[in-house]
Amino acid sequence: DKPLTSIIAGLGVGGLAVALAAQETLKNFFGSLVIFADKPFELGDRIVVDGFDGPVEEVGFRSTRIRTLDGHLVTIPNGELANKTIQNIGKRPYIRRVANITITYDTPPEKVERAVEIIKEILKDHEGMHPDLPPRVFFNEFNDASLNILVIYWFHPPDYWAFQQFNQRVNMEILRRFNAEGIEFAFPTQTLYLAGDPKRPLVVGSYPAGDSRQLPGGAL
Repeated sequence: DKPLTSIIAGLGVGGLAVALAAQETLKNFFGSLVIFADKPFELGDRIVVDGFDGPVEEVGFRSTRIRTLDGHLVTIPNGELANKTIQNIGKRPYIRRVANITITYDTPPEKVERAVEIIKEILKDHEGMHPDLPPRVFFNEFNDASLNILVIYWFHPPDYWAFQQFNQRVNMEILRRFNAEGIEFAFPTQTLYLAGDPKRPLVVGSYPAGDSRQLPGGAL
């Protein structure tokens, strides 16, 4: 026969394990009640939680299952999910695009203005435009190697594939119109100035030893 103390100790360990399991079960159960009451998402909604992005396939009393865009099935305990930040992409009223169109630094001001006007013309009363959210187009930045035109527009209803098809049409029209008017797109470049450039003459001179002054153009 086992000593009574061993039996009591065994019951204590077993009881603790049961209590911990019951605690986790209750946590998930109450988490599911919070989800059902708060309704942060519905079946089929595309959500993002902890980096997992995909539609909700099942909501149970213990856990919620998400099918990621890669096809993986992710199971999240409701006790944890109820305390997570949930991004419900399926409930967004529109899709916003923010694009930066870059053109070369030698583009004359008149052509910069024309580039802005071309994009505005392309997006005027565009497909999927909400009357309260007209497109925004601005020459907004001097980049290191380009002049930047900021383009923002909203597309609704939020059909992702229709949105991508519209983006392609916009991109192709910008490409055609810019090419037709001689507006060049920029890409990362580096400009080298050679000695003998009449606009930047090389100045040669000398100073006493230890003098740290520099002549125009960087010559010592």
